[in-house]
Amino acid sequence: MTTMLRTLITITALLLSSVAARASEPLQIEIGYLHYQPERPPALSNILPEPADSGLRGAELAIDDSNTTGRFLKQSYRLQTVRADSPDEVLAGARQLQQQGVELFVANLPAAELLRLSAALGPQALIFNAGSQDDSLRRQSCPTNVLHTAPSRAMLTDALGQWLKARRFERWLLLVGNQPEDQRYAEALERAAQRFGARIVARKAWSFDTDLRRTAQKELPLFTRTDDYDVVLVADERGDFGEYVLYNSWLPRPVAGTQGLTPVAWHRVVEQWGAAQLQSRFDEMAGRWMTGTDYAAWAAVRSIAEAAIQTGANDAATLEHHIRSDRFQLAGFKGRKLSYRRWNGQLRQPIPLVHPRALVSQSPQEGFLHPVTELDTLGFDQPEVHCKL
Repeated sequence: MTTMLRTLITITALLLSSVAARASEPLQIEIGYLHYQPERPPALSNILPEPADSGLRGAELAIDDSNTTGRFLKQSYRLQTVRADSPDEVLAGARQLQQQGVELFVANLPAAELLRLSAALGPQALIFNAGSQDDSLRRQSCPTNVLHTAPSRAMLTDALGQWLKARRFERWLLLVGNQPEDQRYAEALERAAQRFGARIVARKAWSFDTDLRRTAQKELPLFTRTDDYDVVLVADERGDFGEYVLYNSWLPRPVAGTQGLTPVAWHRVVEQWGAAQLQSRFDEMAGRWMTGTDYAAWAAVRSIAEAAIQTGANDAATLEHHIRSDRFQLAGFKGRKLSYRRWNGQLRQPIPLVHPRALVSQSPQEGFLHPVTELDTLGFDQPEVHCKL
């Protein structure tokens, strides 16, 4: 036996013994869940409000799922929750958790507060954004210690734009609410129109404060009267008027966007690819339907657990390195293995297109190609991002 061969055998034996020793040692993974959402003024329609515990219950289900598999590997997962009525309280709670040794966080925060959190916790923390869909987080600011499991507005509107293009709905009437988030959603729709060759025949701003429950039949036909269009697209994230556009437009046309046919991260009507089992487990635990924010928080915790299983580590640096690598894949009940974009930390994922009682389609649509993966036809591709991680 040569000296080189003996050396290789010795190194291999040492590596195997190290892996075996690491696998035999119990591994505790601590995750902080942070929640703050500013109080919203009442909407002008009878929409169903977002559950107060949206996001938290998804993270809790993922903790249960991870502990079910983790006990065979001597891994244990625990969620520590900070929910407060002010962003300063959430930030103080996050710092306290970090001082106690927590490096992994799931955040359900507005974009501005997420950036504050990122700067406060620094590079030693790994934060998963499960709440904000703001495009600037993925295109301009790109905080280096943040990964995004919530889809961006650009991903949502690209998913819808692909379907409209495939169905040859190429003339869009765009109705925009008066909230800042409505303007951002409308900007994402305009980007999608340019990207997929659609034409916005008119953009109309909704500025009324009337009770549409009484006046929709009179006001909306006149409001939607313009040149011929194939579809009415609504940008009304709060729900001030969008619910009443259906069946009240001047021309008998389908409605899509924030109301009507809606692109979402998750919805109760998603049942394929094993999703029905996930929905059932969530309903049994939470007593309600799983929301998109629940799904984003679930995906964040499951990403941590999957990386911990593959690496046998619980520190943020090792887990982040693996999650950002080409070796990482997450089973997300969407028919595709999910991974993260290196250039902005966004979780690649198919986007369901739904109405309240059925799944209509799922994007990316057939025929929309990409040199790496069709999932990168949704949202900002690498050449469109103006910051580097």
